Amino acid sequence: MRAPAFWWTAPAHPGWAARLLSPLSYLYAKATARRVGRSGWRAPVPVLCCGNIGVGGTGKTPLGLDLAQRAIARGHRPAFLSRGYGGNLPAGTRVDPDQHTAREAGDEPLLLARIAPCYIGADRAVSARQAIRDGADCLLMDDGFQNPTLHQDLALVVVDGTVGFGNGRVLPAGPLREPVHAGLARAGGMVMIGADRQGILAGMKNRPPCFTAMLQQDVGNLPRDRPLIAFAGIGRPAKFFDGLARAGFPPLRCVAFADHHPYTRTECCAMLALAAQLNACLVTTEKDAVRLPPAMRAQVMTAGVQLAWGTPAMPEHILDQWLGRTDA
Repeated sequence: MRAPAFWWTAPAHPGWAARLLSPLSYLYAKATARRVGRSGWRAPVPVLCCGNIGVGGTGKTPLGLDLAQRAIARGHRPAFLSRGYGGNLPAGTRVDPDQHTAREAGDEPLLLARIAPCYIGADRAVSARQAIRDGADCLLMDDGFQNPTLHQDLALVVVDGTVGFGNGRVLPAGPLREPVHAGLARAGGMVMIGADRQGILAGMKNRPPCFTAMLQQDVGNLPRDRPLIAFAGIGRPAKFFDGLARAGFPPLRCVAFADHHPYTRTECCAMLALAAQLNACLVTTEKDAVRLPPAMRAQVMTAGVQLAWGTPAMPEHILDQWLGRTDA
């Protein structure tokens, strides 16, 4: 499902659709409040959650990968906990990128498992127990800020600076899983990815500490002598297309799909035919690449992203907060 356009209108002008859906938003917010009010299992190792208040891609996975690599550099043994959206493996399964497919494990877990062990399942406590049995000394939740099954020692709310919190309304009237003030009250920090184009920080009182970072597109393997056709099925495909353009590789064509879109053979054939017609190269995200059929994947280039922090001290401060229980 693609997010409706009215989710991203200015909060002062929500439109008739958002107003009409407001009663349902009230019920959704109440249900979320009841859910997050429950106590989860407290793990014997520190737990960090990289989550968000809204739906869609904010940069949680690149953030998690960055922090996990830094934890490993400090000598720790982190493990990822992920829902495994769209997958069908039992809760607590350790993802094997060489054996599991995106249809089995979800797309994000396949990327996370390249850096550190990743365990999937809606019940994060089940996954946490298995990860600890396998030797993890710290846990990193990729999403799950509103999941009550596991106590979070530190929670970071990740915000896309370009769109912020959209129209500021809760599902289905807007893109939020809960009201902003309720989410930030539980957070130990915010990570603003990209420039704050919505002026969120200037208009926010009593917010948690905010860290800033930018996503940098890795375009080292892209050709300069042929045009590009970019396609993506992520939370905000425009973020990928704009990133390519800023890196000096403006796509000739951009094809957007819904988040976690399962690519069909017909769609793959159509994109290959378009590339042949325009003598262009196909390029997509790493997250999309793991959802492509193997034959298609071999004919598509990927462009990953890296996190560039506002200052070098920011991620180290986060790690000190997260790992303090074991580094002390």
